[in-house]
Amino acid sequence: MELDWEVRPWGSWHVIDVSIGYKVKRILVKPGCRLSYQTHQHRSEHWVVVFGSATCTVDGVTRQVAPGESIDVAVGAAHRLANAGPELLVIIEVQRGAYTGEDDIERLEDDYGRCLWAG
Repeated sequence: MELDWEVRPWGSWHVIDVSIGYKVKRILVKPGCRLSYQTHQHRSEHWVVVFGSATCTVDGVTRQVAPGESIDVAVGAAHRLANAGPELLVIIEVQRGAYTGEDDIERLEDDYGRCLWAG
């Protein structure tokens, strides 16, 4: 089975495992970069910091998450992952839900102009 990966402006993601009801990704975030502030309608996410320090925002609450720590994102929660540090940030993301496709993203804010609407 060939697993997906993609390079994004902020870094990259690589699918480690996928099956019915879940997907596991390794996410690499470059220093000074962040993902879009987004929601998902069909999946929850669990982020485990492997290397670096993550700035995690979930429903407007921001906290620093160190290596070995984790954070949960409920279905429908607005969330963002950022790397304010000088080193590469490495996250393991476990997605759980009936659908884990990449088109289940509603971007609320984005540094790279990928929002369909401004609000």
